[in-house]
Amino acid sequence: MARRSGPFTGRDVFVVAGARTPFGRSHPEKGWHRDVHPNDLLGAVYRDLLRRATIAPGVVEDVVVGCTAPFGEQSRNIGRNAWLQEGYPPEVPAVVLDRRCGSAQTAGEMAASLVASGVHDVVIAAGVEHMGHVPMNSPAAISELYGDPWTARMWERYDFVPQGESAELIADRWELSRDEMDAFAARSHRLAAEAVAAGRFDEELIRWEHDGEILRGDQTIRPGTTVETLSGLATVFRPQDGRVTAGSSSPICDGAAGVLLASGDAAAEHGMVPRARIVDQTTVGVDPVIMLTGPIPATRRILDRNGLTVADIDLFEVNEAFSSVVLAWERELEPAPDRVNVNGGAIALGHPVGATGGRLLATVVAELERRDAELGLVTMCCGGGLGTATLVERV
Repeated sequence: MARRSGPFTGRDVFVVAGARTPFGRSHPEKGWHRDVHPNDLLGAVYRDLLRRATIAPGVVEDVVVGCTAPFGEQSRNIGRNAWLQEGYPPEVPAVVLDRRCGSAQTAGEMAASLVASGVHDVVIAAGVEHMGHVPMNSPAAISELYGDPWTARMWERYDFVPQGESAELIADRWELSRDEMDAFAARSHRLAAEAVAAGRFDEELIRWEHDGEILRGDQTIRPGTTVETLSGLATVFRPQDGRVTAGSSSPICDGAAGVLLASGDAAAEHGMVPRARIVDQTTVGVDPVIMLTGPIPATRRILDRNGLTVADIDLFEVNEAFSSVVLAWERELEPAPDRVNVNGGAIALGHPVGATGGRLLATVVAELERRDAELGLVTMCCGGGLGTATLVERV
């Protein structure tokens, strides 16, 4: 698929609306969403997308939702449950998918493919993760009852490690220092705090009240974070000789996010205003041990097949699972730093894993509009050795 400024066709896929909840810490006593069911988080995204698009729920033809831990409160097709809970038409179907951290971005990819192919005309792509109620280790707990997904044959092929160790392996391979990673984390908090103060997240945030206050940002942003404060933190994954700390890692959070996609024909028919066109999208696989390098080949693939260079992209949103992930990507791609995660990233904002891809898509579209810029690229690393990328063009 190639970049163009128009004219567009009836089967072009457009982002009409993007919305997300404020992200809250996964804390049993202090977390913003500690008493909120994940159905309610996702339902709030549905409501806001429909409001922004100014369409009735019955206009939506399908709902695709990412969620990495579809257990407990998030089980039994949470995408469908949240839809029905809102009182929306039962004729509208929903499906839940898991591509680890890239789940919501993959929801966008699949929703866009449904629209581009002509199967549907209006699709919601979203993601949700309440990591406080359904922890990341939930699959391991299930394995104790029903079996391990990694067989002996898989262990013979791969010496699997936790994601934190993968972040350390990336720091090893690209010779990233502790100071570099701490500086990147401090930058994330500084830019995020500045964005909140300037109201730059207002466009994407759902109006959310907590303890009588309207939330304008995310609970994990720490204004005033410096390299000096981060340098005092202990390393987490390699206590003796590691470089990765909690400060250079994305915090565990609760939240939901999504976009509403429509064909050009449907947008015209229902009076929706297109905001950005989905130009191209891809997913790649990488080594499942170092695991988190996927954004590098995913970015290269999407640029190469669209005849673009890094310099052609106005804004990058590269998910900050760990500082080392983005720093390694920057070493390889060499983008202008002032085009990368310009309002901070997951290290400051939080990373509710199944939802973050939706947040990134909503964020990049809003920022392209704010800057009167043209092209944005979203890319994420994913557990298991995957990388996602989406190229969007503001219209």
